[in-house]
Amino acid sequence: MRDATHPISEERGLLRLITCGSVDHRRSALVERLSGNASLVAPGAFSSARRELRLTDVPSDEWDTRHLVAAASAADCALIIVDARTGVLAQARRHSFLMSLLGVSKTAVVVDGMDLVEYSEERFREIADEYAAFARATGIAGYVCIPTSGAKGDNVVEPSPSLAWFSGPSLLAYLEAVETSEARRRNAPFRLPIPGVPRRGSDLRSVAGVIAAGTIAKGDRIVVLPSGQRSLVTRVADDDGDLDVAVAGQPVTLGFEDEVDIGHGALIARPDDRPTLSDQFEATIIWTAAAPMLPGRDYLMRSDGYVAIATVTPLKYKLDVDTLEHLAATKLERDDVGVVALELDRVIAFDPFAENRETGGFTLVDLITNDTVGIGLLHFALRRSANVHWQASDVDKASRSALSGQRPALVWLTGLSGAGKSTIANLVESRLHGLGYHTYLLDGDNVRHGLNKDLGFTDADRVENIRRVGEVARLMVDAGLIVIASFISPFAAERRMVRALVEDGEFIEVHVDAPLALAEARDAKGLYGKARRGELKNFTGVDSPYERPEAPEVRVDTSALTPEEAAEQVIGAMQRAGVLERREH
Repeated sequence: MRDATHPISEERGLLRLITCGSVDHRRSALVERLSGNASLVAPGAFSSARRELRLTDVPSDEWDTRHLVAAASAADCALIIVDARTGVLAQARRHSFLMSLLGVSKTAVVVDGMDLVEYSEERFREIADEYAAFARATGIAGYVCIPTSGAKGDNVVEPSPSLAWFSGPSLLAYLEAVETSEARRRNAPFRLPIPGVPRRGSDLRSVAGVIAAGTIAKGDRIVVLPSGQRSLVTRVADDDGDLDVAVAGQPVTLGFEDEVDIGHGALIARPDDRPTLSDQFEATIIWTAAAPMLPGRDYLMRSDGYVAIATVTPLKYKLDVDTLEHLAATKLERDDVGVVALELDRVIAFDPFAENRETGGFTLVDLITNDTVGIGLLHFALRRSANVHWQASDVDKASRSALSGQRPALVWLTGLSGAGKSTIANLVESRLHGLGYHTYLLDGDNVRHGLNKDLGFTDADRVENIRRVGEVARLMVDAGLIVIASFISPFAAERRMVRALVEDGEFIEVHVDAPLALAEARDAKGLYGKARRGELKNFTGVDSPYERPEAPEVRVDTSALTPEEAAEQVIGAMQRAGVLERREH
């Protein structure tokens, strides 16, 4: 039997560093001093007497949050370089806060250039006190301030007589002693996320995955979450055979005493030290995409062990990273940091990011482009997720539909203002009413007189407008009705969100298609004219985009069809979908 230890980690103590903060030449001088007294392993990596160190630098003239996030995700320790003459500037505060936010729990604040201030203890104490005040205000812990002179070599590798008043370690001594994130992961509670298809063959008594935290051994008891099923570990193995114990970071196969039903997104833990289960959270999001993050829009949420649909509801505040001020905001732009409430379409098992980066971190992905658009850090479950439950009813949608003798559905008409949506929707409902169907018409203008009268026409307001209408339409479909909804609904993401609210086959998307020039010529309300004159902002087709449906169930060209002909095409699509049967008058 073997013990799953990694030689480089245990014997050499691999430490991953990220350097940032001050001007580039100060960082370069320090790195040269460190690497000059060690063995060069590879570019950006060197080996001292006790451990291997790998460096990632964040250039001060190439600030990019995505670069910083990628570097921090693998870092054990941050070197925040501060010029002894200028003190803790905005960039050092920004980098320090983001490093702490991204889970880099150890920080060396290197006050460099002490030779330029005559090795003044008083000056060093001023800077240390300044940083301490900043750290208290932001909750940064696990840091140490170290005076150095990269140019002269003072206190970089060995203590310096010029800094005899400093009783702490040299920079290299600190780096050789600091605990790595890998060591912390091994000492953390056991976590094994199960991504993809976890089975090997059809064996229900084993599962394969990569250990995110902690250790596991034969004879340990486990619980599978979120199902709560328990069992006993009968085997721990890797590709080379059985193990005495497996540790964080290692791919393993676990055998169980019982048949265990483990689905995609499950997480294995110990029964006496479980993660939290929830589908609603407070989280921090670092936005990395050019297109803004809009509350109410759905995104794909990915972590090592699960994939879920996440909705931001709401954006609580945006954080000014330079001043740490909480700012009211309706969206996040690229490089913004915001605190949000998240609602998922399923329950997940998680740990707060501050306790476990692997089970508390996630990425957000655009549902349409499949591009990564944000990095997220889970804080805690919202209490309403445990206290608010869906109330089941003895009378369900099927029984309501049977009573009315119809199949419920949501017919969604989308298109430019002036394309003819409302006229066609009214004709369709009148036709269905005449045939004896139970219907309801939701119109964009009508809901803004009541349900959505508090919303404007910004992108964020448009997203929330459709989110609310979608929820209302879902309830009406559950009541057994055929709902006809007429909304510009310019964004594909929100139309996709509404489609997902109802069952397969219950959503019929109708693109009421008209050239912009024709829609503008039909404009009886004069809205296009106001928009062209700048009197009406965020008007779809003028200064706000319309994303054409790529594959609607039916497309009606109102430049070639009369409203009655267009309505007949919609009726035909409903018949082909099995929503309508032919009825005699």
